[in-house]
Amino acid sequence: MAAQIPGHEQPAGTTRKLESTPDGALVKRTVLPGGLRVITEHVPGVRSATVGLWVGIGSRDEQPAVAGAAHYLEHLLFKGTGKRDATQIAEEVDAVGGEFNAFTAKEHTCYYAQVLDEDLPLAVDLVTDVVFGATCADSDVDTERSVVLEEIAMRDDDPEDLLHDTFTETILDGHPLGRPVLGTEESVLGMSPPALRRFYRRRYVPPRMVLAVAGNITHAAVVRLVRTALRDRLGGDGTPVAPRRGQARVRRAHKLALRTDDTEQAHLMLGMPALSRHDDRRFTLSVLNAALGGGMSSRLFQEIRERRGLAYQVYSSVASYADTGHLSVYAGCQPDKLGEVTSVVRDVLDDVAAHGLDDAEVARAKGQLRGGLVLGMEDTASRMTRLGKNELNYGHYYSVDDTVARIDAVTTEDVAALARTLLRRPAGPTTAVVVGPYAHDDDLPDELHEVIA
Repeated sequence: MAAQIPGHEQPAGTTRKLESTPDGALVKRTVLPGGLRVITEHVPGVRSATVGLWVGIGSRDEQPAVAGAAHYLEHLLFKGTGKRDATQIAEEVDAVGGEFNAFTAKEHTCYYAQVLDEDLPLAVDLVTDVVFGATCADSDVDTERSVVLEEIAMRDDDPEDLLHDTFTETILDGHPLGRPVLGTEESVLGMSPPALRRFYRRRYVPPRMVLAVAGNITHAAVVRLVRTALRDRLGGDGTPVAPRRGQARVRRAHKLALRTDDTEQAHLMLGMPALSRHDDRRFTLSVLNAALGGGMSSRLFQEIRERRGLAYQVYSSVASYADTGHLSVYAGCQPDKLGEVTSVVRDVLDDVAAHGLDDAEVARAKGQLRGGLVLGMEDTASRMTRLGKNELNYGHYYSVDDTVARIDAVTTEDVAALARTLLRRPAGPTTAVVVGPYAHDDDLPDELHEVIA
């Protein structure tokens, strides 16, 4: 990757070209007064544009009393601004056939609109108006409280969603990253309008934000639109906040958690601590994860579904945060097969820890990652997401070619070394979580107790 000034170090009022390709793609970044970063990618040959305003605030930034506030705000900001009420927001988007939505994660929130390229001015105005100009009226807080509680109930009714939240809470025991993004019924019921407004005003500030746009656009036009939309909100001596770093303090111990639920299947997740997103071995971890459980040719899929028929769905996944991470394996099976599935998963992990992967497995995993990465860039929403996340997480723009090169550089020996570090006993799996028709831990098969012993 060509040397570039990190976004948080680029002087206000300046523009930098980050990439220019022979096919006409162009990536630029401008830092506006007050610390708001605007990063764009001109994508030749498309007729759409996607605008995303990323806020470097997520559920890990909440105090326990306002757990779920970032997600609550995601709902609330669409209820009205000083310029538009909720109905007007919806009507303006529908009138141009666009999409306007948002999502909240552990470390960020994103508000985005996808429209035809000719409707870019509307998209920029809508997104900036909602994020900067929301009224957060008391009546809207009460209305959306019920909606958020319904969303929590939906999560609890979905065994796989409940499993994921329980797993994260268990493996990140006591850390804010372990709290559910949605919050809890207790915290949502207890949040007052003034508390939400304080969270909004203190956290939603330009130095923590990145406005990313991809599509049939020009950088200069986007910057002009942002300046017009925000006017007096741009100014002051604020500088962009640097990407999060550090070392999370997480209690490392073998853990078993059960969520009793009257389900037809037993839902199992086994996992262990892994790498932060700043670890140089993250590309090796991606290859290891793909080979373990990332596709139909993966070790886990072949062994558990194809050879033994023990589960319909089985996969592995990685979560990487600024200061920690984890690798996990999911399987859904008949309750009487849970013990066998647990043993097979452990055997696969033990074998990879002891012997690594062969060259063919590593080559397939790398090909899967390359293909998924390139195919995922076929739409402007994916490109916008890549721009925004890279800027928030790293302060750098990483092109697709940069990332493919890092994947290609991973060797079979690299994967074996990382597997020994992460998968060998007694390192892991350190956490086992089950959602299913079991009343007590003692009702779980012996294999589950053995795997965390």
